[in-house]
Amino acid sequence: MNRFGHNFRLALWGESHGPQIGVVIDGVPPGIPLTQEDFMNDLARRRAGARGTTPRHEKDTPQLVSGVYRSHTTGAPLTIVFANKNIQPQDYKALADRPSHADRVARERFEGFNDPCGGGHFSGRLTLALVAAGVVAKKILPPEVTFSTAVAEIGGCTDPARFESVIQAADDDGDSVGGIVECLIDGIPTGWGEPFFDSVESHIARLLFAIPGVKGAEFGAGFSAARMRGSEHNDPILDAAGRTASNHAGGIVGGLTNGNELIVRAAFKPTASIARPQQTFDPATGSVRTLSIGGRHDICIALRGAVVVEAAVAIALADLKRP
Repeated sequence: MNRFGHNFRLALWGESHGPQIGVVIDGVPPGIPLTQEDFMNDLARRRAGARGTTPRHEKDTPQLVSGVYRSHTTGAPLTIVFANKNIQPQDYKALADRPSHADRVARERFEGFNDPCGGGHFSGRLTLALVAAGVVAKKILPPEVTFSTAVAEIGGCTDPARFESVIQAADDDGDSVGGIVECLIDGIPTGWGEPFFDSVESHIARLLFAIPGVKGAEFGAGFSAARMRGSEHNDPILDAAGRTASNHAGGIVGGLTNGNELIVRAAFKPTASIARPQQTFDPATGSVRTLSIGGRHDICIALRGAVVVEAAVAIALADLKRP
């Protein structure tokens, strides 16, 4: 439970409104330069503040409590901890089962002993620890590997100039919108991955679907490939290095990287917590009632989800990295 990886192994822990969240990473090679400052850029990309993101503000300062000595990794398990300071567990004391949340299934699965505040361990708050692990993963990858990640679509709109107005319209309606994040990775050598169960696609997809709110993943042409003919989808090979004229495969063939750019997309559902009144079952009364969810929530989780997707891809690649 809550563990991932064969070579680069991690475990997430904590709850949304608990005192701390964190990650333990095993399989980190010794001698990698690592300081608190290395995490700041990616953590800032996830931080709230932009229009459409939650008003919950946390400092998100990483504490490196094991696995680092004299600003270098030791080879021992690396533990990174974040304090939760801006918590409001009282907001969830008498809340009915929220539609499209884990409230009911978590209560059933854990026999009522789960922490329900802000989703508890199911919360997107834990993606902070995933981003931290992604920072470490990127340090393990070859230096020529580069990531380019952006929100490609919000609420069905693909024009970045209109994203803010789409978000504002949803906010005005007490509603939310989904989005699509695209991650492009260059510099991955040929031959990473395994056929079938540890294919590059399956390994990355497993982590993408661990991100709360992700409901779809595709590589290269993705679902549009189903509407192509083979003559359209096939990528002609141009040279001995395997460079292709097109990249409908998304840089992956037979479960292995082929040396071309990896193209990964993740689809985020609309944020489930909305102010607009909804009907839902209340276990306290045993009846259906109207629910308007207050508290502090993102209008579009894809905005802060871009760096989380990048981290997930980096973690999967670090685990698949060949010697």
